[in-house]
Amino acid sequence: MVLFALVFAAQMIASTASAQPAKVLGARLGVYPDYTRFVIDLDQDVDFTYFLLPDPYRIIIDMPEIDWNAPPGKVTSGGGLISGLRYGLFKPGTFRVVLDIAQPSLVSKIFSLPPGGGKPNRLVVDIKPTQRDAFLTASRQSMEAYSARSRNDTSATEQSVDVAVQSGRGGDEKPLIAIDAGHGGVDPGAIGVGNVYEKDLTLAAARQLAETLTASGRYRVLLTRDKDVFLKLRQRVDIARKAGADLFISLHADSIGNPKHRGASVYTLSENASDKEAAALASKENKADVIAGIDLSDENTLVQSILIDLAQRETMNLSATLAANMVTQLAQSIELQRRTHRFAGFAVLKAPDIPSALFEMGYLSNATDAKLLQSPAHRKKIADAVMRAIDIYFEKHKF
Repeated sequence: MVLFALVFAAQMIASTASAQPAKVLGARLGVYPDYTRFVIDLDQDVDFTYFLLPDPYRIIIDMPEIDWNAPPGKVTSGGGLISGLRYGLFKPGTFRVVLDIAQPSLVSKIFSLPPGGGKPNRLVVDIKPTQRDAFLTASRQSMEAYSARSRNDTSATEQSVDVAVQSGRGGDEKPLIAIDAGHGGVDPGAIGVGNVYEKDLTLAAARQLAETLTASGRYRVLLTRDKDVFLKLRQRVDIARKAGADLFISLHADSIGNPKHRGASVYTLSENASDKEAAALASKENKADVIAGIDLSDENTLVQSILIDLAQRETMNLSATLAANMVTQLAQSIELQRRTHRFAGFAVLKAPDIPSALFEMGYLSNATDAKLLQSPAHRKKIADAVMRAIDIYFEKHKF
């Protein structure tokens, strides 16, 4: 048996890489008296790194892009020291696994096992409880090492723009509409009735809207993501700004405790939320980076500086106009909430120079909404209504 043990979170395991992405065959938990073991079964050995994040406590494992189509079994609901599991494409070339841990815990061992005894390649992670101070020290060391390795990486923003921009013909001056499919990769977003993932429905809706706008011949289109990949909230805004987008529309589908609650709504940016539900939704959406294992310790300063920039009230007023158009047109095609246009401090809407709206297409916790959002015909209705709203916007605000 070949065993590679890591004492500190900063260390890397090197192994022979295959030309084909590794496939995950399964994942499981083992709960023992003094530690919890997490195992991923693979069809080949993989390189990996890991680091720790506090508040909430998480263990982040990164590896090259892999094919994880195997069901995670009971791992997602947790066990022992592990309270939950998320996984997905973090950025091109990097697959991320996030282990939520119930209390401060250290990785006592992390190693690869070769095939043997009828078992495939395995990545094994052993976790033991510790004190908060020890966890914070290990977290700081691991993050310093991770940052050093990442400094020279190509930014996901540049890759996304290169892939996702659909240009108009002959360098024309058609308006550029940025369409942001919420969540993605390691961040699934809401998980609704029938185990449907928000990240999948937002991407399907974004592609439909892009197709509809492009087919009209009146617009150019930019998708912030066109595959199942994670993007930081700030990256989504940066992608739109760097491309010179004229409008920014972010697509989402929420989930709440009341399964009877349904209907769509449109949000625009405001320092003050229009109601408690809007404030709660903004708070939840703004935590997407935390869910994916991103350290947001500097976010308060950034948000404050951006809000100062938003003294440019014209952008916020234009956003409100776009949202009002969307509400009017969507009301002709789909079910809306009673208070349809709402306001809150969504991080993804904080581009100071692009009119922006966040469209919650429905509630995945509601069986009817969840079923409709999985329907291509329903998504086409949504796309047609949003395009009409954009048409009206540019009739009033000549491009």
